Amino acid sequence: MNINIIQNMNDQSRLFAKAIADDTRRDIMKHLCCVWLSVNDVVDALGGDVKQPTVSHHLKKLEEASLVHIRQEGRQRFYSLNQEQVTVCCGDLISHFAPDLVGSVIKPDSIPVMDMLDFGNNG
Repeated sequence: MNINIIQNMNDQSRLFAKAIADDTRRDIMKHLCCVWLSVNDVVDALGGDVKQPTVSHHLKKLEEASLVHIRQEGRQRFYSLNQEQVTVCCGDLISHFAPDLVGSVIKPDSIPVMDMLDFGNNG
């Protein structure tokens, strides 16, 4: 592998690659797609196999990579997958590792974006 490719990746893409390298974080991301979940909701969605402190740690890593939206309600935080950031980072990885396919990648600004704060109010 050409080490210069990795060195040329931006910080967000590196954080993204590190975040998705973990099986548990990928599972959490799947559960956070299109919904708002609390830490305890995520623990339940994972079947109780991963304890709350570990889920909190993984959510922090996803937050550092800007892969989750966070909504604060009182003392509780709710998380939802930041699909736009996932799209941007995937596009960046494709441009570095599969440049021949760049032309077939959908540009993020051509994807309709729903305001995640309004997501639960649409029916």
